[in-house]
Amino acid sequence: MGWWQVNADTLAGSRFVLSPLAETFASLKMLHAEAASHPGERAWLRAHLPPYKQHLAADPVTALLIRSGLGRDWIADFLTPTPRDDRAAFEEEVERVRAVSPRAAREHLALSLRGPLPARLDRDDLPRRAADLLTYVWEEAVRPYWARRRRVLEADVVARTAQLSQGGWAAALDALRPGTRWLGDNRLQVNLHEYPPREISGAQLFFVPVTPQRIGWVSWEEPHRYAVIYPCAGALAGGPDAAAVPASLGALLGTARAGILVLLESPMSTSQLVAVTGQGLGSVGRHLKVLLDARLVERRRAGRSVLYFRAPAGEVLVKAQREDRDSPTS
Repeated sequence: MGWWQVNADTLAGSRFVLSPLAETFASLKMLHAEAASHPGERAWLRAHLPPYKQHLAADPVTALLIRSGLGRDWIADFLTPTPRDDRAAFEEEVERVRAVSPRAAREHLALSLRGPLPARLDRDDLPRRAADLLTYVWEEAVRPYWARRRRVLEADVVARTAQLSQGGWAAALDALRPGTRWLGDNRLQVNLHEYPPREISGAQLFFVPVTPQRIGWVSWEEPHRYAVIYPCAGALAGGPDAAAVPASLGALLGTARAGILVLLESPMSTSQLVAVTGQGLGSVGRHLKVLLDARLVERRRAGRSVLYFRAPAGEVLVKAQREDRDSPTS
């Protein structure tokens, strides 16, 4: 297993950040794998996979570059620069890929391949090609959805922060991504691969959520910055695409209020609902009060948070409207 030595000060100073480039690279990985985890992702994949394939078919060198860089056990490091803060725009982040030296790019690809570099990749324009492909994926397949995805990522951070306040770092890290857990003795396991441990005490440590991803990855900018990129919580990642509001339920309750009832299949806090729906805090609060008064939702306290979830009557109502929507017509 791979693990990092992390002292208490480094862990205490770690933080969650959002990265448009990490979200774009996660989307690129999903396009490459041609597989999705959630209904919303499957719709996205159906829309964007054909033009992505056409784009690569017209550029076989870049297609080979990506196949080589997305190794089974190791991603070519230059494709995943470590985020530095959560204020950087995509254009700033992708320039760091473009600025990688050609020699370093070739070395990273050889490591990902675990063997010699194909002759067609023995060239100096690999960083530019990688940056151009990431820009294509961002412009065509991520930026149109970024506002909603950002809300989902922000909601995930809210959830992780609440988990951290309730169960401490051990509980938060154990639930972060497959292969990540707190081992004790200042050791953070970051994956299941047999790699030498790294001493990162004194460095910046970031946790970066992405939506279209099952496992995530790690990155570093030695010796200053290290990051664990992890998959957003499933109940959040599905978002409104995975939890469509039946028209009849929207007509009964109002679309916004019905949307909240549908989302509460999994417990959520007010802050999470604000982040996922894009509605204001006051609007979400009013909708929750109506749903509570109608006994369609219930609430319970979890640590410092109050979580809302569908009551039995709410479950019956949503299920009935969905079954009515899905039933065949004569």
